[in-house]
Amino acid sequence: MSKMIKAIKFTIFCCLFFNIASSISQTNENVPFNNIALHVTPKLVSPIVFEDFSANKVNLRDYLGKLVMLNFWATWCKPCKEEIPSLESLSQNEDFKNLVIFPVNVENINYEKTKKFFSNLNVKKLEIFFDPNLNFVKELKLIGVPTTVIINKKGKEFARITGSIDFKDKKFLKWLSDYD
Repeated sequence: MSKMIKAIKFTIFCCLFFNIASSISQTNENVPFNNIALHVTPKLVSPIVFEDFSANKVNLRDYLGKLVMLNFWATWCKPCKEEIPSLESLSQNEDFKNLVIFPVNVENINYEKTKKFFSNLNVKKLEIFFDPNLNFVKELKLIGVPTTVIINKKGKEFARITGSIDFKDKKFLKWLSDYD
């Protein structure tokens, strides 16, 4: 009887181990950087409304069918300063026709300060967005900046980048092209 119990326990252990191991490999499969978390099961994102630089409302739901990148940043954030120019480069990359990028400032709205921040970085094409009620911070449970949330064409978060990366990196571009 004890051999049978040991065999059952071993079988349960093996099943649990292989389930966990396969889950881990799926979450990190082909990911170009360590700070990218790829979700095994994409998470539905609520239809959050935020604002563009002119205070016009932008609804995330209007972008179903597009690959969406929400990049959260702040003017005081040094890694954000380093990252934003490469994000602009990605926004101009003609290989990504279905990609929409929203750089969202999570600070209290200060148009002059924000515009100066982009100007000092020589960012000319990338638009600026705001989250005045911190809806994204609450909904997406953001813990710091920069953070980039990548949403698939069905409106589900499938990946999250915590910290800065180079959006011009060839490995990253190849990885992202699989989702565009």
